[in-house]
Amino acid sequence: LIAFYFLLRIGEYTMKRHRNESKQTVNFRVADITFFKRGEDGKLRQLPRNASKEEILAADSATLRLTNQKNGWKGVCINHHVNGDSYYCPVKALTRRFLHIRDHSGDTDLGICAYFNNGTKYDVNDDDIRQALKFAGKELNYPERGIPIERIDTHSLRGGGANALSLAGYSDRAIQKMGRWRSATFLEYICDQLSAFSEGMSKSMSKVLNFVNIEGGVSHDVTTLAINTAYTNAAAA
Repeated sequence: LIAFYFLLRIGEYTMKRHRNESKQTVNFRVADITFFKRGEDGKLRQLPRNASKEEILAADSATLRLTNQKNGWKGVCINHHVNGDSYYCPVKALTRRFLHIRDHSGDTDLGICAYFNNGTKYDVNDDDIRQALKFAGKELNYPERGIPIERIDTHSLRGGGANALSLAGYSDRAIQKMGRWRSATFLEYICDQLSAFSEGMSKSMSKVLNFVNIEGGVSHDVTTLAINTAYTNAAAA
């Protein structure tokens, strides 16, 4: 949930089994999380790190601060507000991660990928995410919906989040800023083959518009000609 909503890179929320020292991307830490609660005046106020469990769970907004990410982003914050869902919500997901780690350790430098089982600390790695996504894809019958399981990988959450924003009508600029892309490479994540992208296109393309030929500096309204000319004749012309 956190990776999907915050458009995170795999190295930002997991511990890679084989670390590449040339990469700038680092794991978000507990110290990088900040929660906010809206007051009676409607303004958001930062919650202290030692706020009670009840206060943290009731947070209205959450921020992740970039320490030193890919493409040189540093010190930038990405924020989300609650979406009304008690579970499938980016803020609620962060509160659960934060509280789980805080309940077992006071080390705020621990990555958000840390989890504890019987007092022993473990880290979620990239392969854990990969296997979980492929399992979910099979359970949801993705192949029957035209999505091969082999195409599902760790980038699917970041790409899926970008697609969700695009389908919701957010601008390319908004998506680029949320995903911290410095160039238009993020457009590679936008899957134009999704049927939702073409829904309504044919209807919009069928609208009669006032076409004007401005070639040669002379304006000629050719709308009537274009509409009334048979396709075969127009094609031949």
